[in-house]
This record gives sequence, structure tokens and C-alpha cells, in this order.
Amino acid sequence: MRDTIWFRMLGVGAVASISAVTIALAVTGRLALYINPDSSWFAVSMAVLALVGVVLSFLLPLGAAEDHGHDHGDESAHDHDHGTSSPRRIAGTVATTAGGVLALGVAGTMLVVPPATLSAELAASRDTGAAPLFQGADTVALAITGDTASFGIGDWASVFATATDPEVFDGTEISLTGFAAPGDEGFDLTRLIITHCVIDAQPASLPVATGEIPSDGQWVTVTGTIRDVDGQLRVDAASVEPIDEPEDPYEF
Repeated sequence: MRDTIWFRMLGVGAVASISAVTIALAVTGRLALYINPDSSWFAVSMAVLALVGVVLSFLLPLGAAEDHGHDHGDESAHDHDHGTSSPRRIAGTVATTAGGVLALGVAGTMLVVPPATLSAELAASRDTGAAPLFQGADTVALAITGDTASFGIGDWASVFATATDPEVFDGTEISLTGFAAPGDEGFDLTRLIITHCVIDAQPASLPVATGEIPSDGQWVTVTGTIRDVDGQLRVDAASVEPIDEPEDPYEF
């Protein structure tokens, strides 16, 4: 494949665009809408490294990549070799062009379309009917001690699903924020939990008993008390306050 300024710009332009967008999202605090904040340092580091590579790539003279190391003194052999490899060169050109256009398209989409949170409909589609365990066994042990000030919906969902002595939590007061999803009694207070990035997002839900049932997808802050009802934990809501979607809609 011929090393021209067009192909070089196509490749490094795609890399530079995606890297620049990654850094811009990190600076504006919106990278957490795509990946777990704990992984942001790695993504930003790789973006910076890629930008350095882009700059260094222009130090390589055009045509240097075509030096195959064979003898160019024999013109007939040279023409023959390149003639037989033309299908391979065409395939390489097509692959490079397609890859570059795809990468530029992704970068352009990230620039034009603002990052948005995953919808309540998607959360419902990923609901398997069983409570995912987002935390380890130590979550229940920590909850028993009453040290639950930092607990989110994912933590409590794990407690609700694994507690062998649910009566221990009866009477615990909580205040949690999430969006409403259909439930058996009242509604389910739901939040999407991200392990690495939005691709692996899974919903965590807590059953809320209340006479105030918000519309599906409405963000609310629920203040109430955990109750043990026949061995099943639920939240008896004292108040259900509708709110705007928070800036940090995910739990990690």
C-alpha cells in the first residue's frame, strides 16, 4: 500500500480525534458517563500516549514504510513483485480506508452527540429477574454493623438478595436516589451499576412500598425504612420526591 499523506492523515487523524475526545471528556468530567471513574486514568494515559505517537509519526518520511528490503536495482523483478502483490495492496488500501472512516465516524459521533445516560427501557431489558450481586460477602457484614452511610442501591440490592437474617435490617432508615421501574408492590427503585464501562451496565433494584407511584423512568429520592415482611426485605417509603436526573446517574 502506498504511503501517501492521505493515508497517513486518515490513520493518525482517527487516532488523534478519538484521543482528543477522550481527554476532553475527562477534563469536562463526562468520561464517567462512558467508563468507570477508576479506569479513567488508564484511558487518559493511553490517549496522551497515542497523541505523542501521532506527533512522532510525522517524523517518518513519506515512502519509508515501503522499504521492503529487496533489491530495487532489478526493475523487472521489482515490477513483477509489485504486480503480483497488487490484489494484496488493494485489500490493504480498502481495509485502511474502512478502518479510518469508521474510527473517524466514532470520534465525530462522540463530538456531535452529547453523552447521555442509559435509559430505563434498557435497564428493564437487561433485568434477568434475579438480583445481581454487585458487592462481596463483606457488604452484608458491613451492613449489620450499621455502617451504611455510603451504601447505594447496588449495595442494598446485594444485602436484600443475600441476607440470611433479614430481621437484622428491619427498622433501618435509608435515603436513596434512583429511577422508578415497575414493581410488584409500589415500584422498584433502580440504578444502573457499571463495573468497567456502560457496555456491562446492569440494573439493581429495591422494592418500594408506597401509595405514591411515579411514572416509569422518573428519577426520585426515596426516604423510608427497611422492613422485613415474611423474610423478604423492602423499603416502606415515608416520602417519594421527584427530582431531575443527577449528574452522576450511575453507581460503580
